[in-house]
Amino acid sequence: MIAATQIKRGMTIKLNGELYRVFSFQHITPGNWRGMVQTKLRSVKSGSIIEHRFRSEDRVEQAYLETHEVEYLYSDGTDYYFMNTETFEQFHLSSDLLEDAIPFMTPNIKLQIEFHEGKPIGVEMPAAVELRVVSTEPALKGATVSNVNKPATLETGLVIQVPPFINEGELIRVDTSEGKYLERVKG
Repeated sequence: MIAATQIKRGMTIKLNGELYRVFSFQHITPGNWRGMVQTKLRSVKSGSIIEHRFRSEDRVEQAYLETHEVEYLYSDGTDYYFMNTETFEQFHLSSDLLEDAIPFMTPNIKLQIEFHEGKPIGVEMPAAVELRVVSTEPALKGATVSNVNKPATLETGLVIQVPPFINEGELIRVDTSEGKYLERVKG
């Protein structure tokens, strides 16, 4: 059990016997009232989001998860296939479970899959991934000093804003938490 004030984004907790992942939280201390933690929680089972307010003195049961490193192999459209890098066991997960990770997944990428009581419940992406730009507008001559970004489509289908000097075929590093361009990868 942890204090409600120790709740963090991404943490998995048990509430009323069900597993929830903390989607967002805000610690509120209104004037002379007691502090509270306002949270948005995503149900691991149904995927629905609920709002829940904890008093700062409340205790919350943190769910203990087992994590295994896996390698993403391929997708058949609805299911995504993985291999455990320690046991070489292969398994698949539905797109519902992966949702936010899909735009960053390329074959052979290593991820952490979280398990609760032997069942996969979520995926933990690396902080940044390297993706190839498959289409973008060409850079304008003389437009070297500019803070105007342009859209680029990456190999996974994800469209992000990139600086004007990025061209098709280049490898870039992308932040997986915000889906933003970080830097060009020297290759």
